[in-house]
Amino acid sequence: MKADFYYPMTSPEAASSAVRQAADLGYEGFFSTETKYDPFLPLALAGAEGLDIDLGTAIAVAFPRSPMVTAMVSWDLARMSKGRFLLGLGTQIKPHITRRFSTEWGQPTARLKDYILSMRAIWEAWQDSSRLRYEGEFYNFSLMTPFFDPGPITHPDIPVYIAGVGPHLSRMAGEVCDGFHVHPFHTVDYLDQVVLPNITSGAESAGRSLDDVELVSPVFIMTGRDDSEVEQAMGPIRQQISFYASTPSYRPVLEASGWEFGDEVHAMSKRGQWAEMADVIPDEALFEIGIAAPVDKLGQAILDRYGDRVQRIGFYTFGSILESDPDAARQVITDLKP
Repeated sequence: MKADFYYPMTSPEAASSAVRQAADLGYEGFFSTETKYDPFLPLALAGAEGLDIDLGTAIAVAFPRSPMVTAMVSWDLARMSKGRFLLGLGTQIKPHITRRFSTEWGQPTARLKDYILSMRAIWEAWQDSSRLRYEGEFYNFSLMTPFFDPGPITHPDIPVYIAGVGPHLSRMAGEVCDGFHVHPFHTVDYLDQVVLPNITSGAESAGRSLDDVELVSPVFIMTGRDDSEVEQAMGPIRQQISFYASTPSYRPVLEASGWEFGDEVHAMSKRGQWAEMADVIPDEALFEIGIAAPVDKLGQAILDRYGDRVQRIGFYTFGSILESDPDAARQVITDLKP
């Protein structure tokens, strides 16, 4: 199993030193997110280091960007990284697309599929010097002159991953994607009942299999040198789980395990009781959504839960020992490898 470093995006310019540290610790992937900063810029700086580590967005929001814009920056990063770039895309939700980005929303699964297919048509035109002609449900591309054509690159097959929670995006990932970013708010029950069956169904409908889709997941980690430190790490994770649980769109994750506290924490969020919501999360949910184990047992605990389900793991922590102690992180990463 591969361990990936999720860049905290303290600033884009710090990515150069961060990727060197990640590679030194043994991480095999370096992922940036789209929060306060552009997700692609840190990867350009990280790629310039020339290290043997995958670089990816986890994720970039697709719809505010034309597929042509995303295709071009991805082409550049694939060239710079010598084929180690992984494009991760997400739909976001309607309020962000329409109110934060002021762009169009509608039929997100079908739109994202068309988005991916149109990008691949653009890449094919650049690589083969062929005529660009793509006509889809949402996107149409028919103009590419030599002045704007970047030309072929050595590694043109850019892997495309998408993020998702529910059955529709899971199925679409199986149909057309190279990978799927599992949301950190999940359980094994939800993976087994919803995500994996739908990826498999989508893959089989396209003449593919589950093995054609790499599953990537950040995981809530509660760890430390001993049981006392593990217990201290539980508080911030319980708080974060309560935040996700209060969001109605994530309710199916709770339902898969028969948990009924979603309505309660949602109502508390409406009243602004953010700190108090954590008290509602039972230990059962905390330990099924997250993983609690001392550092010396953490790698095996991750393998026991995800070994036959997920191929890449990231550590979702809040100031834990994995962030402050390089030796601890290196030990867990080593324990994940065969």
